[in-house]
Amino acid sequence: MDNRLMNRRKFIKKSAEYTAYTAFGMILPGVFNETARAGRLPDIVVAMGVPGVTTRAAVNALGGMSRFVKAGNKVVIKPNMSFPNPPGWATTTHPDVVRELASMCLEAGAESIFVLDNPLRNAKLSLKRSGIKSAIESLPRSRTEGIESERFYQEVEVPEGIELASTMIMKQVLDADVLIAAPVAKSHSATGLSLSMKGMMGLIFNRRVFHLNMDLNTAVVDLCTVLKPQLTVIDVSRLLSSGGPNGPGKVLTMNKIVASTDMVAADAATVELGTWYGRKFKARQVKHIRMAHKRGLGNMDIGGQVVKEINAS
Repeated sequence: MDNRLMNRRKFIKKSAEYTAYTAFGMILPGVFNETARAGRLPDIVVAMGVPGVTTRAAVNALGGMSRFVKAGNKVVIKPNMSFPNPPGWATTTHPDVVRELASMCLEAGAESIFVLDNPLRNAKLSLKRSGIKSAIESLPRSRTEGIESERFYQEVEVPEGIELASTMIMKQVLDADVLIAAPVAKSHSATGLSLSMKGMMGLIFNRRVFHLNMDLNTAVVDLCTVLKPQLTVIDVSRLLSSGGPNGPGKVLTMNKIVASTDMVAADAATVELGTWYGRKFKARQVKHIRMAHKRGLGNMDIGGQVVKEINAS
C-alpha cells in the first residue's frame, strides 16, 4: 500500500476514533487536447466506445488498475444504485462499467471487493433492476450491497467541515484500502448535477440533514474532505440531461467514460462534455465543483491539464 493510501485510511479511522468513543457555458466533445509531456500520465482520460471495454481502456490509460490496487487490498466501488430503474434510464451506473472495474481489481490482486450504496428506494429492487447485482455476483471475492441499517455505519469527524462537523460512514468504507467512485452522469434537482462528488453521499447514513439543515453544496464538499477516492471513473455512456436524479428524463447517448485520479477534475470534464437541461455549462458554474476547487480538493481548470482522448471501440 502506498503512503498516500495509508495516510487516507489512517486519517479517516483516526477521525472515527475521536468521535466514536445552483448551480451551474462551452466546451464541446472533441475539443480536449492531449499535451505531450514526457513521462507523465494524463490527468484526465476521455474514452469512447461500449461501456465495459471503454472502462478498461480508460483505466489503462491512467496507468492501469495496479497503480491503485495492490495485492491483498480491500476495495470499495461506489456506483449509483439508488433507484429501481433499468440502465436505459441513466439513473444508475451501467452494470458493465461496474463489472469491468471489479474484474480489473481482481486482476490486480484485490482481497475483497464491495460494491456499495445506500439506495434512496428499496435496496433489493434497486440492486436488481440496475443490473449491477447480477453483473457482479459471478465474480470471486466480490459482493454488491445496499446498506440501509445504521449498525453498519460509524460516526466520523469532518475536521475541515464548514457545514458538516461529523457524519456516519459505512464501516466497510472506513476499513477499505482503496475507494473507487463510479457514478453515472446525471442531472440533479438540488445541485444541478450529480457526479462523483455528489455521489459520495451514498456512503453515509443520514443524507436528509444535508438537504434540510445545511447548504447542500457546501456539505457535499465537506464530505469530500474525508471521502477521497483514489480513482474516479464516470459512466457517460448515457447522460441523464434532465429529470435527475431519479428520472425519467431526457437521456443522451454519449458512449464515453471519463477517468481521473482527481474527482474534481473528472466531474469538471464531464460537465463540459455534456449538455444539461438543453444547455452547455462550464465547470465553474456548478457550485460544489467551484467550491471544491477553491478549497484545494482538486482542479476544475481543464485547460491546464493533460487530457487524453482514446477510441476504445
